[in-house]
Amino acid sequence: MPHTSPELAVPPPLARGTAAHGADEPQLVRAIASSTSSSAKAVAPALRLSGITLSFGGIQALSGIDLTVAQGEIRAIIGPNGAGKSSLVNVISGLYRPDGGGISLDGRAFAKVSPAQLAGLGVARTFQNLALFKGLSVRDNIALGRVQYTRSTFVEQLIGLGRARRELVDARERAAQVIDFVGLADVQDRLAGTLPYGLQKRIELARALIARPRLLLLDEPLAGMTVTEKTQMATLIRAARDQWGTTIVLIEHDIGIVLGLSDSVAVLDYGRKIADGTPAEVRDDPAVIDAYLGVAHGVADSVAEAA
Repeated sequence: MPHTSPELAVPPPLARGTAAHGADEPQLVRAIASSTSSSAKAVAPALRLSGITLSFGGIQALSGIDLTVAQGEIRAIIGPNGAGKSSLVNVISGLYRPDGGGISLDGRAFAKVSPAQLAGLGVARTFQNLALFKGLSVRDNIALGRVQYTRSTFVEQLIGLGRARRELVDARERAAQVIDFVGLADVQDRLAGTLPYGLQKRIELARALIARPRLLLLDEPLAGMTVTEKTQMATLIRAARDQWGTTIVLIEHDIGIVLGLSDSVAVLDYGRKIADGTPAEVRDDPAVIDAYLGVAHGVADSVAEAA
């Protein structure tokens, strides 16, 4: 991975003549504690799941899932159909409440977080199925991604008071930036429903990115795309991390793209995590090959070389 660990802070030295033990010892202890705390905060993962369990009507969907996502990482979750991938992302995004386990974001632990609270914490997501307003323009669809982050009241928006006006200007500026980023400037005034499926998927990505998320959850962002469209989308996903520092968790079935795009990969099977590591480690794991990869195992090298 290209990311470097922050340097460990060093506590201030003892004043000359201070004994190793005695009245000034608490000062040293406090300094070390402060230094350790600062370092812990600096290296806190963007997301940590501990022992997540989830069941539906007695059927175990997730069983004891541990997962850590580093800041600025592209983290993939793969597995066969019914493995629990979407259930796990729904737990992370607050749509499902787990039966047990814990979730922490940037070092802050939560027993339960609603989707609205997560939005305020800088978490955004896309879904498997497109949820666009097909009768609205591309630009308006993307700008709507800012709505849940506005703080102005309906009355302020209605009469155009200062805060509402500033939020509107910010939304338009950010929309223009994201539209350029995903390559939709030439079609921004067209109705979303008139565009090819691959471009509609870009609209959904842009709508999630307009909020400047720190953590972006992508549920099958490449599903239904052509090979060319998949390559273009993978390039955009990587650019979102590289240019904006967005931490990304993605579910995807295209193993070749996943192994070439991700920094690390977790593999689920029947609600359990059976492997976790670098793309190369996961690609060569016998349990993963048996459970999921199959013939895709042989094409992984060529995809990674092309990425």
